[in-house]
Amino acid sequence: MRHIERKVKGLVYHYDDPEIMGEQLSYMEKLYDYNATRPMEQDKRQRLLKEMFAEIGDGCHIEPPLHANWGCHYVHFGNGIYCNFNLTFVDDAEIYMGDNCMIAPNVVITTSSHPILPILREHHYEYNVPIHIGKNVLIGSGVQILPGVTIGDNSVIGAGSVVTNNIPAHVVALGVPCRVIREIGDKDKKYFYKDKELDVWD
Repeated sequence: MRHIERKVKGLVYHYDDPEIMGEQLSYMEKLYDYNATRPMEQDKRQRLLKEMFAEIGDGCHIEPPLHANWGCHYVHFGNGIYCNFNLTFVDDAEIYMGDNCMIAPNVVITTSSHPILPILREHHYEYNVPIHIGKNVLIGSGVQILPGVTIGDNSVIGAGSVVTNNIPAHVVALGVPCRVIREIGDKDKKYFYKDKELDVWD
């Protein structure tokens, strides 16, 4: 079985197989063009995003620099997603993100890892597991989301967290490893930050 077929099937494979590397580099060329755009070239950025992503909805904004080792070829975005500076996708497998998510600076979302068995790493094997992020999720600065994770709708992932396991919907979660701290509820309808009260419901 060719290594590119092993990759598609979710098996361990040689990440440096020439057939894989040639395809990968072609996608990264377009990412290079995106990161080279000037701030006023918003129309050009939108055109490039449509060409780069597996799918991307309307109203998405991604601040350069953006890093992705497959140039976002396996990334699926809904509508209205905002990503701040220095987002990294290790997009060897599919990454799905629902509408209206917000990503703070320096976030890493990685579908790829390497086996524990030393001889497999010595022979350049890796494996990939898709990631699913629901709608209206807020991901804080410096978060790392690891292979196979699912995050439910409306949840908040606190800054600096390392997400190793699934996080349900409608919760605040943080830490290393990331754990649910509390559900989102009535307190959040009254306060937007510590003791600062909301006034937008008047």
